[in-house]
Amino acid sequence: MPNRYQDIYPEDPLLKSEDLGSTTARELLTLEFFEAEPGAMPHQVFEQHHILINLRDEPTRVENWRDGAHRDFEYRKNEIVVTPAGIRSGWRWYEKSKVIVITLEPEKLEAFAQNELGVLLGGEQLKSIPQFVDMDITQAAVMLMEALKSDIGSDVMFESFARVFLTKLIQKYGLKHEKKFDFSSGFTSRHYKRVFDHVRKNYGGEINLDTMAQHAGLSASHFSRLFKKTIGQSPHQFLMAFRVERAKEKLERKDLPMIDIALSCGFADQAHFSRVFKQIVGQAPKEYRSSL
Repeated sequence: MPNRYQDIYPEDPLLKSEDLGSTTARELLTLEFFEAEPGAMPHQVFEQHHILINLRDEPTRVENWRDGAHRDFEYRKNEIVVTPAGIRSGWRWYEKSKVIVITLEPEKLEAFAQNELGVLLGGEQLKSIPQFVDMDITQAAVMLMEALKSDIGSDVMFESFARVFLTKLIQKYGLKHEKKFDFSSGFTSRHYKRVFDHVRKNYGGEINLDTMAQHAGLSASHFSRLFKKTIGQSPHQFLMAFRVERAKEKLERKDLPMIDIALSCGFADQAHFSRVFKQIVGQAPKEYRSSL
């Protein structure tokens, strides 16, 4: 059974981000732009979040089923539909469509929120909104689509605009349910944000358990226990994962020597960098760079 929106859409997209050469850009999100003839999609539960942005100038009749609820409505230009992962959804449209579909993997969205923004998303990551207008989000999506059309620097532009889009989306429609995390024992999202900011600013230098605990305002032993209980990683594992993510970005630049990347990301030497990178990514840095 297909578990991706792209596997059952009735027509091929006119534009798709999967054609980009940059692995880093593609990992943040995927975007397709469709102009499909009137048609339908079967009722399906997807493992990904989907954001649909309508660019058709004239309103069109659309039917949408969401977890058993049926809506028959006019879909107007710039209106957005957010369908979080796990919702059974089906569609029928009666005019030729003109729509951007942005797909988000929940695990990657959570990692972006945590590692890039210092935000802890709960089990319900996005608000389920069947129809709304937000020109800020619409314009960010259009910028993403335009980046795909660019003859020069499309990978770099798409990655940059993807970060803008995700930041806006999380700030406005990301649900931060602290009930997913055990904050009852003295470790709050504010503690995490202070630790995150310290790591983000200093990941290339020396960071140890004591300094992380100091930024959280806790003793080292108390901090270590609460951090792992709350985040699911030890402070050291979190730091190594953060450094690897920054190294992946630097590996996009083929002119940077491995040793320079290793040292700039806080690893003791190239051997240490290679060992940790392979443990987390499943590939050695050299193999990862070759695959880009």
